[in-house]
Amino acid sequence: MKYLLPNKCKKPGWILFIIGIILGILHAINDYESDLLTTSVISLFHNDMIFSENNGLISIIKNSIIDELLCISIIAGGLLVGFSKEKIEDEFIARIRLNSLKWAILVNYGVLLFSILFLYDSNFLNVMIYNMFTPLIIFVLRFNYVVYKKSSHEE
Repeated sequence: MKYLLPNKCKKPGWILFIIGIILGILHAINDYESDLLTTSVISLFHNDMIFSENNGLISIIKNSIIDELLCISIIAGGLLVGFSKEKIEDEFIARIRLNSLKWAILVNYGVLLFSILFLYDSNFLNVMIYNMFTPLIIFVLRFNYVVYKKSSHEE
């Protein structure tokens, strides 16, 4: 309980989380092609061959940072939503939080095992990219669903 953020972090978290997911889906539908927000960025191991003789450790390149901003929005928003206190934070909420986290990890690794067995090449890479977000998304959705269901039964 002492590691949770204040309840007031939930609202900005939901805004970042929802905007990040919606814009992320739209960005993925457009095959990640965007010249929006192209700027100079620091890149580690920029060449394809990490251990080649001509490869420097650090390079400055031009890149669209829209995908990085969307990832940060999803992660930051999800963490704010998932790890902010509820208005009434009791042992039952703590149990729901822990069970939701366990459930999210199990589903995430189930998807990963399925992907390892049946997906290859770029399809596997795409699943791995989305798999980066699934524990957080599943945790937030399941936790809030169970809390909502509990509160609707009390009324």
